[in-house]
Amino acid sequence: MNSDKYRYVTNEIPLDFQFESDGPKGKIKKLVSYTLQNAGGFSYFNLAFGDIDETTGELNDLARSDNEDRNKILATIAATVIEVTENFPDIMVYAEGSTPAGTRLYQIGIAANWEEIESILTVYGLINGKWQPFTKNVNYEAFMGLRKKRNFAE
Repeated sequence: MNSDKYRYVTNEIPLDFQFESDGPKGKIKKLVSYTLQNAGGFSYFNLAFGDIDETTGELNDLARSDNEDRNKILATIAATVIEVTENFPDIMVYAEGSTPAGTRLYQIGIAANWEEIESILTVYGLINGKWQPFTKNVNYEAFMGLRKKRNFAE
């Protein structure tokens, strides 16, 4: 991804990505975490994102830091999705905010980085209980992304 993003660190099996938001409120530790889920025989990674609670070390997905770096954070989250789908190309990534505002932020991030994302991922949006190909300016309830297959002849 060409957008300005934070450098992150990950674990040996890259499913947890930590970085620091840096803005007027100082440095705030963030975590993007992927958990393998199974629903009706269908496996996917659930994306969770939030602040790392300094006391417990746990992910707080309801925290609102307002550190004036939203676009950089969204680009960082998108970069982790790209990395996860590169390492696990046959498993979809599911993303839904903990609140409607959080889901809207994911949509803003996808739309803002769409030219880069669409060349790598096939993205779907959930609306009224049905999945459809992602389209800008449609309000979705959740998102799924799958790595596009490479054409080895290219």
